[in-house]
Amino acid sequence: MPAPALLDVHDLAKSYAGARVVDGVSLRIAPGECLGVIGPNGAGKTTTLRACLGLTAPDAGQIRYFVQADGGALEMPRDALAIKARLGVVAQFDSLDPDFTCAENLFVFGRYFGLTRAQMAERVPQLLHFAALGHKADVRPQELSGGMRRRLSLARALINNPDLLLLDEPTTGLDPQARHLMWERLQMLLTGGKSILLTTHFMDEAERLCHRLLVLDRGRKIAEGRPRELIAEHLEPEVVEVYGQGAHALADAPDAIRHAERVEKSGETVFFYTRHARPLLQALEAWPQLRTLHRPANLEDLFLKLTGRQIREDG
Repeated sequence: MPAPALLDVHDLAKSYAGARVVDGVSLRIAPGECLGVIGPNGAGKTTTLRACLGLTAPDAGQIRYFVQADGGALEMPRDALAIKARLGVVAQFDSLDPDFTCAENLFVFGRYFGLTRAQMAERVPQLLHFAALGHKADVRPQELSGGMRRRLSLARALINNPDLLLLDEPTTGLDPQARHLMWERLQMLLTGGKSILLTTHFMDEAERLCHRLLVLDRGRKIAEGRPRELIAEHLEPEVVEVYGQGAHALADAPDAIRHAERVEKSGETVFFYTRHARPLLQALEAWPQLRTLHRPANLEDLFLKLTGRQIREDG
């Protein structure tokens, strides 16, 4: 018997103009879990999410929601209305109504889900408080900061008390303070038992929030697992960054490279990936004009190793 899952996607495929943008992607979200989907531009993240929401018709594959132990489930698009009644969605771009206040945006959205006035009178103040917007109830969205608008979008997505949240790059464009406040709210939801499917370009966001990660590149799944386990599987544990005038010469210097398992150059920085950094750091003392940063390998290193350092202009 299949284990219960809030979302079970199997062999999803989608092509545009003969180009395969999603190529056999499968994913599964368990109750109480945050699954992060990361990848460069054009990797297929948003197309996958749109298919899961019934906004894009896949060419192949199966999308099932709220899978029970006996195998019963709701299927997209067959059961789209029943599925959407139990979902909360925050898209990349705000779709708040500029003619309504913050409170009115929530009230109107609640009507779409058939909530009564009594239910909304109780829920709207709670959600505004959750979003740290209680003092902005009578303010229109265009008068809010970017971070406030994103929190209002999150509050609106919670109006129906959804079982699963689908968030498409929810903190893009926010300053660090606003991003951290958004992370606090998402962590509160996870602690409270909500489940989340999250696409993001921020590796610290993925590492902070996600129980598991799905790495996409050119429409295909290239890695999946817990963040720290993926880092341990694919990377050397320590990284030494070297930058400054003459740093590039180190990439071919025998005294330096013999202490590293892997060396990469990006811009003016040379990255040494190693299992034991101390001998390398001692060798680098011969180049006192250079600056160094010694740190543990992180999710950004993993992302760059698996998908490359070259900027993608597509997607």
